[in-house]
Amino acid sequence: MESEGLRKALRYRWAIFWILSGGYVLVYFHRLCPAVVAVDMMQDLKTGGALTGLLSAAYFYPYAVMQLPAGLLSDSWGPRKTITIFFGVAFAGSLVLGYAPSAPWAVAGRALVGIGVAMLFVPTMKILAEWFRVREFALMTGILMAIGGLGSLIAAAPLASLSVWIGWRMSFVVVGAFTLILAALVWGVVRDRPADLGWPSPAEHQQSPAAPIALAAAVRRVIGCAAFWPLAAWFFFDCAIFFSFGGLWGGPYLIQVHRFSKEQAAHILSMLAVGMIVGSPVLSYASNRIFRARKPVLVLSSLITVAISALLAFRTGELGAAALYALCFGLGMFSSAVVVIGFTSNKELFPVQMAGTATGLVNLFPFAGGAVFQPVLGLLLEAHGRTAEGAFTLAGYQQAFLALFGCSLIAFTASCLTRESIQHR
Repeated sequence: MESEGLRKALRYRWAIFWILSGGYVLVYFHRLCPAVVAVDMMQDLKTGGALTGLLSAAYFYPYAVMQLPAGLLSDSWGPRKTITIFFGVAFAGSLVLGYAPSAPWAVAGRALVGIGVAMLFVPTMKILAEWFRVREFALMTGILMAIGGLGSLIAAAPLASLSVWIGWRMSFVVVGAFTLILAALVWGVVRDRPADLGWPSPAEHQQSPAAPIALAAAVRRVIGCAAFWPLAAWFFFDCAIFFSFGGLWGGPYLIQVHRFSKEQAAHILSMLAVGMIVGSPVLSYASNRIFRARKPVLVLSSLITVAISALLAFRTGELGAAALYALCFGLGMFSSAVVVIGFTSNKELFPVQMAGTATGLVNLFPFAGGAVFQPVLGLLLEAHGRTAEGAFTLAGYQQAFLALFGCSLIAFTASCLTRESIQHR
C-alpha cells in the first residue's frame, strides 16, 4: 500500500518532468534555429559563408566539450543547481546574440548559449532516475526526446513568423527571456530527489553486483574498443549532414535557389522535426521487434541518407516543393531520429557500470560533425561567389551538397563496419 509521501512524489514528479521538458525544447530550438534566420543574419552582420558557418557552429563546439563535465557537475553540484546556473548562462548568451554589434559578438553569444543548454540532458537523466521507476525510465526518456522535437518545429515556421514581426535580434531576446523563466522554474520547483522534500523515492535502486569501474579506466576501455570507432565515425558524418543542412544551410538554400519566402522555407524545414518525432518510435520498433538487431537499422537508414544526399548534390536546382518536403522528412527520420539506435548500440557494447562514460564519449562526435562541416560548407559556398542580389550561387550549393554526399558515403561505410550489439541467447 502506497504511503501518503509516495503518493505526493508520484504527483509532484510530473511538474518536474514538464519543466525539464520545456528546457529540452529550448535545447533543440537553439540547435536548429539559424537555418531560418541565416539570410537575415548574414545581411545584418555583413558576414560571408565561412563566418556564418562559424557563427552557427559556435553552439556545437562548447556543447560537445561540455558533455563530459555535465555528469561531474551533476554529481558535485546536483542537477537542479547545475541546470539553473547554466540556463542563466544561456540567457546571457541569447542577449549577447540579440544585441551583437558585430559578428564576433554574435559568435560569443552563440557559444554562451551552447555552453548553457549543454548542461540540461545529463542532469535531467539523473533527476528522472530518482523520480521514476526503472520500468518507467525508458518511456519517459522517449517522451522527452519527442518533446525535444517540438523545439525543432518552433525553430522553423514559428521563428520565421516571429522574426518577420519583431526581427531576428529581438526574437533571440524573447527566447532568452523564456530561458530565464525556465531557470527560475527549475530552481523553484525541481528537486534532485524526492528525499529533498521528505518523500520516499518511487525509483527502485538496485545495486549492481559488479564492481564499479573508475572513470579513467572506463575512458581507456571505451577508446580502446575497436567496435566503438565505427559508431563514432558514423555519428560524426551522419550528424554533419543533418546539422549542416537542417541547422544552417537548408534555409538559405530554399530561399536563394528555390525562391521560397522565409515562411515557406520554414514550413518545409519543419518536416525535419516531423521526421524526428515520427522516426524515433518507428525505428525503435523496427530495431526491437522486426529486425531484433541494431545494425540493420543503422545500415538501411544510412543507405536512405545516401539517396537523399545524392538528390541534394545532383539535382540541387531541380527539386520541386513536394520533393523538398519529403527530403526534409527523410533527413529528420533517417539522419536524426536514427541516432537513438546509435546511442543504444553504443551503450550495449559496454558494461552498465560505464554506460555514462561510453555515452558521454560518443556524444562528442555528432556535435563535432556539425561544428566542422557548417563552416566548411560556408567556405565552399563563398568560393563560388555570389549573384548580383548577394545570394550564393547554384554551383556553390551543388559543391556544398556534394560534400554532404561524401559524408553520407562515409557514414554508410561506417554503419556496415559496426558490430551488432544485441546478443541473442
